[in-house]
Amino acid sequence: MLINCAAYQDGRKLADINIENISDYVSRPECFVWVALKDPSPEELAIMKDEFNLHELAIEDAQHGHQRPKIEEYGDSLFTVMHTVEMDDDGELLIGEVDVFVGGNYVLSVRRGTRTGFQSVRARCEREPHLLKEGSAFVLYALIDDVVDRYFPVLEAVSTELEALEDRIFEKNDSAASREIVQDLYSMKRRLVILQHHIVPLQEAVSKLTGGRIPSVCAGMQAYFRDVYDHLDRIVRTIEGRREIVVTAVQVNLGMISLAESEITKRLGSFAALFAVPTMIAGIYGMNFERIPELHFKYGYPVVLVVMLAIDFILFRRFRKAGWL
Repeated sequence: MLINCAAYQDGRKLADINIENISDYVSRPECFVWVALKDPSPEELAIMKDEFNLHELAIEDAQHGHQRPKIEEYGDSLFTVMHTVEMDDDGELLIGEVDVFVGGNYVLSVRRGTRTGFQSVRARCEREPHLLKEGSAFVLYALIDDVVDRYFPVLEAVSTELEALEDRIFEKNDSAASREIVQDLYSMKRRLVILQHHIVPLQEAVSKLTGGRIPSVCAGMQAYFRDVYDHLDRIVRTIEGRREIVVTAVQVNLGMISLAESEITKRLGSFAALFAVPTMIAGIYGMNFERIPELHFKYGYPVVLVVMLAIDFILFRRFRKAGWL
């Protein structure tokens, strides 16, 4: 589906044009055409291929989707694949894809599976005509920068949830709650791995535009792409730090579970000792032998009870002092 199709010259918008008129403006070296498509059909991509003379391998990748983030060079043009990351109402990650074809006098963006469009990027570019004069290279930068900026709110939401999970670890929880915490931590780690899987390749791709042999279409824009690379580097480092925190949190939670079980074991052992002493004494005097010492002692029964209570009292004080009870 066609979203926008406009021609630009000297950093300013000339007009919204029809697809049939694209070739007229592309043939003018002082102009460039910016076309935006959403979930295009094979027929629409075929038309774009003819209008912009796009490489068939790039068109094939854009048509099938599910490509790894990358920047590939085809002659004097670039084919860029980026992944968008959004969060739904349940906190699950929604992954979309944006494919961008960039030539000296055209930009074609194709998005799939993204809920938020890039109208704000077009508005930003039109507000900065002094930068839009750079042509298609600046549009590519603006698109990549917008995709990268969308990673920050997602990462912030994940970090906030992780902090809440850390607080839950040190609360008094039963085994069911502890199990739920471990499950939530594992879910958090899975989401961080997903983020890393979609962001790290883009960082590697953008590095091609920051130094060394720069593609001709992006000449003079290295500083802008370097700024995007710095943002990606910060995001990747943050993700790695959060993953380490998750691993540590899992270990701490398991340690807290072990401590709780140890406390329960101590408490049970203490109560077992309190019952063991009277049981032992009663068991001895319950044996059917004739010559048990003090068997016919007149005050034997109350004395034995007092001894039992005294020993249990002493044991209770010792266990209480040691923190077992």
